[in-house]
Amino acid sequence: MTSQPRIAVLCSRIRVEEKLLLQELERRGVAFDRLDDSKVRFRLDEPEHIYDVVYDRSVSFGRSLYALRILEGRGVQCVNRADVVQMCGDKLATHVALVGAGVPCPRTAVAFTPAAALEALEDLGYPAVIKPVVGSWGRLIARVNDVDAAEAVLEDRAVLGSWQQQVYYLQEFVDKPGRDIRVFVVGDVPLCAIYRRSAHWITNTARGGEASACPVDGDLGAMAASAARAVGGGLLAVDLVEDRAGALSVIEVNHTMEFRNSIEPTGVDIPARMIDWVLAQAESPLGTSTTEAAT
Repeated sequence: MTSQPRIAVLCSRIRVEEKLLLQELERRGVAFDRLDDSKVRFRLDEPEHIYDVVYDRSVSFGRSLYALRILEGRGVQCVNRADVVQMCGDKLATHVALVGAGVPCPRTAVAFTPAAALEALEDLGYPAVIKPVVGSWGRLIARVNDVDAAEAVLEDRAVLGSWQQQVYYLQEFVDKPGRDIRVFVVGDVPLCAIYRRSAHWITNTARGGEASACPVDGDLGAMAASAARAVGGGLLAVDLVEDRAGALSVIEVNHTMEFRNSIEPTGVDIPARMIDWVLAQAESPLGTSTTEAAT
C-alpha cells in the first residue's frame, strides 16, 4: 500500500483562493499542514526533511523565496520551485527569460538613473509605462503621456528608498482593445484563459477588471505554454496583451496567481487541477516537475 505524501501549504493570509485549495485537499482526504509564514521558524543547523511537497501560496515574495530555498535545501519538492518564484517575482528577470526563449514581449528598456530613464523613454516614445520590477496587483504602475509626467513619476521613485525603485523598467504602451488576457498554465498545458476587461487601462481583476471566458487553443495557448517553460514551469498564470491588429505579446508571468474570478466564466475547476499537479510532484525528483497531472 502506497503511503500518502506529506503535504504542507505555505501561507499566512487566507484568501478565497487558499480556502478553495485547502477545501480541495480536505475533499480528497489528503492530510496537510498549514505553514503560517508569519510564524514559521527554521533552524538552519538542523535540516529536517518532514514534507514531500510544500505548496507555496504566500502573498509575500520575500518570505516565499527564502522559505522555499531552505525547504529545497532539505530535499523538499516545492511548488513552485524557488528559482521559478525568483524569476516570476522580478519583471526584469522574467522579461530576459522570455526574450531569450523567443517569446514576443512589448518593447522594453531598463535604466538606473532618472536621466537615463528619460532618454530611454524618448527612444521608446510616449505614451509609455513605468513599472516596478517587483510588485503585483497593478500597484505603482504609471502610464506617462509626456516628458513632464515622466519626470514627476521618476522623481517620486528616486526618493522611495528601496533600491528596487531605482531600477527603472520602462515599456511601450500597447493600445489594447480594452482588455488583456490571462492564461492559466499547469505544467506545459494551457488549462484555460480569461479576458480581463476594464474602462481603465489597467485591467487587473484586483483593480475592478471583469473576467470572461477566452479560447485557449491555437497561438494563444502555445505562446502561454512557451512563456511558462521559459521561466521554469509549474503552476503559473501568463498575462498577455493584444494590440489593435491582434498581435499578442507577454507582459508578465505570475507564480501565486489569484483565480477566484476565473472559475465560473471558464467552467474549469481550477483549484482541483492545481491540486492534481501538487500531488503529482510528490513522485517527482527534486528540482524537476511532471506534466502527468495536466495531461
